[in-house]
Amino acid sequence: MKRFSCYLLLLIAFTTFAAPKITVKHQRSADNYARVQVSNETNAKLLCHVAIDGHKIKFKLQPFQTSQWFKATDSRFNHEHFSVWCDYLDLHPEHQDN
Repeated sequence: MKRFSCYLLLLIAFTTFAAPKITVKHQRSADNYARVQVSNETNAKLLCHVAIDGHKIKFKLQPFQTSQWFKATDSRFNHEHFSVWCDYLDLHPEHQDN
């Protein structure tokens, strides 16, 4: 019984700290600005943000959908200047629609 409890605890820990599967695509726009696009590879709604140079854009991403392109404001920025974060929307009730 003790072994079962340990396995159950490990399963809960792994699912609690599991990050959602996303794909991040970087490229340059036609006017040579760095841009990023996020794809949700899960069947759950996600809360995400894209940040560059201290500016953060929050958005919700539907299951198996792709975000719009988010473009840098200066052509000197590149893909390393972007930061992308996503988490399950269910874990953030303050951002859910009522």
